[in-house]
Amino acid sequence: MAQQAEMHRTTGLLGATGIGVGAIVGGGILALTGVAFATTGPSAIIAFALNGVIAFLTAMSFAELATQFPESGGTYAFAKKVLTVEAAFSVGWVVWFASIVAAVLYGYGFGAFAVIAIEEVYRATSGQPPAWLVGHGAVIALSVAATLLYSLSLTLRAGGGGPWLNVGKVFVFTVLIAAGLWGLVGSPQGSIKEHLTPFFSGGALGLIQAMGYTFIALQGFDLIAAVSGEIKDPRRNIPRAMFASLGLALAIYLPLLFVVATVGMGSGESITQRSVEQPEAIVAIAARRYLGAIGYWLVVAAAILSMLSALQANLLAASRIARAMARDRTLPHWLETLHPKRGTPTSAVLATALIVVVVLVFTPDVAAIGAASSLVFLITFALAHRIAIMARQRGGVSHSYFRTALFPLIPVTGALSCLALAVFQGVSVPSAGIIVSVWLALGGLLYSSVFARRARTVDAHSQGLDAELVRLRGRSPLVLVPIANPQNATAMVGMATALAPPKVGRVLLLSVVAAPEQWEPGETPRSLADSLAVVREAMTTSFATGLEPGALTTVSGDPWSEIARVAGVHDCESLLIGLSNLTGHAIEAHVEQLMASVACDVVVLRAPTGWVLDDVKRVLVPIGGRGGHEVLRARLLASIHRLGAREITLLRILPAGATAREQAAAKRELKILAQDEVAGDAQLVVACTDDVVGELTRRASECDLVILGLQRLGRRRKLFGEVVLRLARETSCGLVMISRR
Repeated sequence: MAQQAEMHRTTGLLGATGIGVGAIVGGGILALTGVAFATTGPSAIIAFALNGVIAFLTAMSFAELATQFPESGGTYAFAKKVLTVEAAFSVGWVVWFASIVAAVLYGYGFGAFAVIAIEEVYRATSGQPPAWLVGHGAVIALSVAATLLYSLSLTLRAGGGGPWLNVGKVFVFTVLIAAGLWGLVGSPQGSIKEHLTPFFSGGALGLIQAMGYTFIALQGFDLIAAVSGEIKDPRRNIPRAMFASLGLALAIYLPLLFVVATVGMGSGESITQRSVEQPEAIVAIAARRYLGAIGYWLVVAAAILSMLSALQANLLAASRIARAMARDRTLPHWLETLHPKRGTPTSAVLATALIVVVVLVFTPDVAAIGAASSLVFLITFALAHRIAIMARQRGGVSHSYFRTALFPLIPVTGALSCLALAVFQGVSVPSAGIIVSVWLALGGLLYSSVFARRARTVDAHSQGLDAELVRLRGRSPLVLVPIANPQNATAMVGMATALAPPKVGRVLLLSVVAAPEQWEPGETPRSLADSLAVVREAMTTSFATGLEPGALTTVSGDPWSEIARVAGVHDCESLLIGLSNLTGHAIEAHVEQLMASVACDVVVLRAPTGWVLDDVKRVLVPIGGRGGHEVLRARLLASIHRLGAREITLLRILPAGATAREQAAAKRELKILAQDEVAGDAQLVVACTDDVVGELTRRASECDLVILGLQRLGRRRKLFGEVVLRLARETSCGLVMISRR
């Protein structure tokens, strides 16, 4: 894949911590405190503390993954390292959805609290406010305005603005807590005990329910991982930012809950009962109790600042997830483009903002999709724990990365805890599960019909370039190489080296011995001696190039059917066939029959004497429509590039009478193919001629290797057409023909 512009690492420790603080602190505690107290009573403090423990366990897995894979995208970026491209798309699709919905919720929350403030001010100065100023329409208008404003800021600056929102809301919460603790100093000890009794009003089940309802209040540290590609010194700053933001959130939440439950209640009042009556306003009620009107306005100010900072953080994270998916072609590729001057993902930001605005305007039940967002986050948190275990087991984690302690106890405990809360969320709010299912179904439809082809191609290219990616996915692909001619052993071994990822892939050299008609005891048949000589030559060449293949010698009267049998028995991913020529009808028939009977990718190499892959400098890739071999071609081109940079030419031949529009369309198609399949720059050529073979022959004479795609058409259809056969006869360069399984 051609190299794309990357975002610069401009965010330091304070900025990264600010992203977490912006997303976590404020909105959740103000919205969910009443729900928690109504469900479990004063033990809501314990519910938040236990959720904090689960959040810290989850942050450990996120920190390990984010320092091992410090690129933007969060859980999606981790999933694409160890899971299939289809599974990674599913993860990215729901995580993107969750961040979008979180932005919707916080945008709506800002609008609601802003309208409350406007209504109070208007009544204090002018009487009853008009309906248009404080109605639902005003809430939506303010929500949309805030979304557009922060989206604009994210297109102008990578960080999306300054830290003043976080500073402001932390200051307000500090004042609320300090004033409450000061009020406790003069309170009788008996009153504190009275307000905290009964402590577990809902019993053990109520405590668990409160945990399920309120865990989302600690979500936000994961957004740091979503933008880790922009964080400086990620291996040090990401873990510190995650733990600092979570620690600050709990340092605010737990004392605030204690103050609300004690000094915030009057004599004889029950925090449980007041929360049942007015769950949304319980913090404001408590603040008014010990600070008067100023306490109420402090809560409103904290709510507005908290909603704005969380809106900003989720818009930032959602846009980075969208760009990461677009880079892998699991979303439209134009979403990955960066502004040429500012280096911001303008397209991803604007697309995300558009979806947020549409949901804000047209969704009747914001609470239901909020529950769906909570459910998705819990599922993806559990998945992050699982991915951390898989990555550690398959690839190991260097001591230069953050390492989760007590492995695998901590990720297993965290995963089970998150799954348990997710089950509770799905049972308690069935509509959340329905919304998530519908979103997944929509994503599956879009992926299979729009994104799958390019996504698989780009994924194959990535695996060809990076053997570590193959290993992290638990794959060890086997390349079967039948060897019969010692003269092309060097060429075959070189191509096998390209097809097999280093230190991960395996190569099996196969020699098929023809059964002798007569075999005297103690005598070595000539066919066996020749076979051993060929294998010895191939093994010697392999060791010289650093390849350590396996070798297998079998006896069969039909070598072609034996090759097919061995390929099936060993579950080979690729079959590499070496031929000195393709001009013999018998050879052509055998190869076609073999390719039709195996269930693996097939690569046919016609190499002239003395040809070696290491000497190849110029590669010609004719493109002739959709042959279904893009995935294999992308992997092969990436593998060849991995062994050394090459000059790649993509050629499309059109009829002599092709119009300028047709030529421009062909050029655009080649450009897209180059973006997906070629590492670095590629030369794009569109030729108009009716002499296809002549043009190919002329172009091939200027190159060292030609890669052709072959389409398998069935057992009764010819595989090698006249164009391929003439090109094989009339060229002397290396010729590789590929056929996708």
